[in-house]
Amino acid sequence: MTFLSILFALLIEQLKPLRVDNPVYTQVQFFAVKVEAWCNAGKAHHGRTGWFIVVGALTIPTALVYWLCLHLNPFAAFIWNVLIVYLTLGFRRYSHYFTSIQVALNAGDDDAARKYLSDWINKDCSSMSASDVARGAVERSLIASHRNVFGVFFWFLMPVGPACAVMYRMSEFLSREWCEPEHMQNEEFGQFAKKVFYWIDWVPARLTAVAFAVVGNFEDAIYSWRNYASRWSDELLGIILSAGGGAIGVRLGEPETKALVVLNADASAVDVDSLELESQPGMEANPRSLQSAVGLVWRALLLWMLLLLLLSFAVWL
Repeated sequence: MTFLSILFALLIEQLKPLRVDNPVYTQVQFFAVKVEAWCNAGKAHHGRTGWFIVVGALTIPTALVYWLCLHLNPFAAFIWNVLIVYLTLGFRRYSHYFTSIQVALNAGDDDAARKYLSDWINKDCSSMSASDVARGAVERSLIASHRNVFGVFFWFLMPVGPACAVMYRMSEFLSREWCEPEHMQNEEFGQFAKKVFYWIDWVPARLTAVAFAVVGNFEDAIYSWRNYASRWSDELLGIILSAGGGAIGVRLGEPETKALVVLNADASAVDVDSLELESQPGMEANPRSLQSAVGLVWRALLLWMLLLLLLSFAVWL
């Protein structure tokens, strides 16, 4: 049932992708803002309380409905699984930004590409070169594919899969919502959300990196992972981006050029201390790199689905 739930959810999302401003996400964001306003008194333990309130308020009802559906009818549980996976996945949530950037770069319209990237990551990209824009788009797409797809897959395979998928997506959301905004960066409130998501994403991030290596250039991906992941101040992002860049032969997060590496609102800037390190192998990002990134993500998705299918057969047998 797990394999079919993910398959049907992916098919539905291809036909009807969720908008960024869909009502479900909007209400969740509103709830998180309210809880932050209620609980934030400037201390770390207040952030811990707020995290458990938000995550528990969404995860526990999801688990209860799942158990109820299982007792009533297995088909009802299947429908609930599909709905939750559809809501927690985001395979095509930001694809229009990526496609627009790719079309603009191929047409030589660098200004439009900068504008699309700025809209995507909510940062000023007006000073970026075409190569920087391509690199930023590739980095953003790899991180988004992990956190919106592969991380969800991993936790959906756990017991009470729908609740675990909701827990993962909410943890990822709170780690951004309570840490990334400028007015929240120096507060202790969001530190618990950031730390707990690090551990929640510890295994999925490495599995995504392995998948990128398997379906891409394995040797370069593993070499970049081992030697260049530490250049990012965020360890998990460094693992995913170094392995992904090595898999498609593109230098990502280039610290030597001091380029404006705008991965996304989720990502941390590259460590300045690493500026003297040897350059990562691979070529400069260009419009063709975007197509390579798309191919890498699709191949990794097919690998996950194949492994899940084999696991399902093993369970049935």
